[in-house]
Amino acid sequence: MSINFDKFALRPGLVNKQGQLPDPSELVCIEVPKIFDQCLIKKCLIYSEGPDTDKTDCELRSNIITDPKRYIESRDFNIKLISIDKIPLKKKEDFKKIIISYIISFYADYIDNNGINKSEFYEINRTDIIQSLYCPDPISEVSSNIPSENSDSNIIKLEMVADALDGQLNKDTNGNYVLDITLGYYIAVKSQFIVQLLIPSYKYNTIPKGVCEENIEENPCEIFEKSPIPQFYPNQKLEPLFPYYDKDDFDRDFNENHSES
Repeated sequence: MSINFDKFALRPGLVNKQGQLPDPSELVCIEVPKIFDQCLIKKCLIYSEGPDTDKTDCELRSNIITDPKRYIESRDFNIKLISIDKIPLKKKEDFKKIIISYIISFYADYIDNNGINKSEFYEINRTDIIQSLYCPDPISEVSSNIPSENSDSNIIKLEMVADALDGQLNKDTNGNYVLDITLGYYIAVKSQFIVQLLIPSYKYNTIPKGVCEENIEENPCEIFEKSPIPQFYPNQKLEPLFPYYDKDDFDRDFNENHSES
């Protein structure tokens, strides 16, 4: 489908494969983080006493909790990079062995026997080793009056997606209730630099003409009057009383049973 450029308004959005955009008005230089290499850390950890392993962590058990009824969910996952060690690889130029230490924190919610929602805070300290990551040293040095993190943090970046896969109310060796969490998470480890890129540009993004929508309160009774009638009974899941017959099979059986002898 061709584009009518007289009616086409440039704006942020998806470009389909058949679409053809007009020629850019200029080439501009922008400063952005560019990813040079990345890898994925994928782990599922359960609670276990003793030294941490690749599948266990001793910090996935809560402090003693009183009269818990059931676990609800975990929330507010966060990751903080603590330290980075970079060891050059002799046979691979600009590749390094990366040792990262980080902290994952989150809250676990549960309800007690009095019906009160309560939370426990968890922090787990982990260290992972990436055997080979393309992580070249910067050629130029940057000076700025804008405060920034240390240079290693600017080069190595962590992005995480995490979830509590399970929460179990157990008793410790002294008979006290504790909450044990099973944690699953993905961490993307990225080697990146701030670089200058030359990209095509059209113009400044225009300010939208539409006014932001206001939250207009609607009368609850009016909402009720407009809503459809609900289903009064749950759906039934019934087995057929008779085995299924194909129509041709049924006709053939009928003819055989009713044919004249």
